[in-house]
Amino acid sequence: MPASPSRDRHLKRTAFHYDLPPELIAQTPLPQRSGSRLLIVPRSGGDPEDARFRDLPGRLRAGDLLVFNDTRVIPARLFARKESGGRVELLLERVLSERECLAQMRVSKPPRPGGAILLEDGSRLEVIARDARRCLQVLGPRRVRRM
Repeated sequence: MPASPSRDRHLKRTAFHYDLPPELIAQTPLPQRSGSRLLIVPRSGGDPEDARFRDLPGRLRAGDLLVFNDTRVIPARLFARKESGGRVELLLERVLSERECLAQMRVSKPPRPGGAILLEDGSRLEVIARDARRCLQVLGPRRVRRM
């Protein structure tokens, strides 16, 4: 049975890995945004249902809460190498300051605090904390927002 947040507060990233063919990932918005796909998941259980956003007004009832997500996707995946030459994939999660960020790190053996990571363009990052997420510090003239 899949983990659910109410039963397991310690989810692993691997629980969210699934195959998604590239041709199913939207690259541009539809000309008619109301034609965008919408997945309806019944709270009482049952099978999810495919719908369109134009169907949404007819599905809302008095007292329903509608939450809007206006976040933007940033180019947050970076490829790098450890000083030993091992490959590193970084997924930046949060910018903490001009010089620090939180990132998930996919690597065979994570570097310890003080360890350096070298980006493809020659920029250096230093691991300054290590837990489920890594806190990284940019070394040199670059800023996090310019990576």
